[in-house]
Amino acid sequence: MDSLRVRVHYDFASSLCYVAHRMMERMEGTLAELDIALEWRPIDLARITGWRRGAPIEGPRRDNALRVAGELGVPLRMPAVWMDSRPANAAALALSGSDREATWRERVFSGVFEQGRSLDDGPAVEGWAIELGLDLAALAGEAQRSALDDETRDAAAREVCGVPTFMLGPWPFGGIQEEFTMRSILSRWAARQRRSR
Repeated sequence: MDSLRVRVHYDFASSLCYVAHRMMERMEGTLAELDIALEWRPIDLARITGWRRGAPIEGPRRDNALRVAGELGVPLRMPAVWMDSRPANAAALALSGSDREATWRERVFSGVFEQGRSLDDGPAVEGWAIELGLDLAALAGEAQRSALDDETRDAAAREVCGVPTFMLGPWPFGGIQEEFTMRSILSRWAARQRRSR
């Protein structure tokens, strides 16, 4: 029987997506047990929400991200502004399905939310690509950015309005919860899917 697939829409600018990335690492055994494969799909959240790139992340938005990370036990270096994640997201989309996709996702998330680097620092992002033997200019060119726009429009059409969003079939489940809750949601969804096959 084929693994059930759950698409995860994310944006490298989002601290909660980093938290989800770490939580799903912790749940690797659970996902294997449930025979669920995650399909990470980057989008440009600013196109959906209208958030201004470079806008300060402060007040309730900042407080909520830090609270969630703290409650879930994920250390987090919170960026001061909403970064321009388009080049990193476009590269991730171009790498989808390749053996370097997960490596790029890990490198970018750890660079931003653990090392405190900025996606607005072009040389830093280019440096990460070089470390991994990737050509960022080729992976984040005009065609790849257009593909990211298409992916974002498709996600919006599926009622994705924030990230991370886990697509349980056609149903968007937004946010990240503690491990017990995530396991419960995913296991019930998986059981229903298998009964309907």
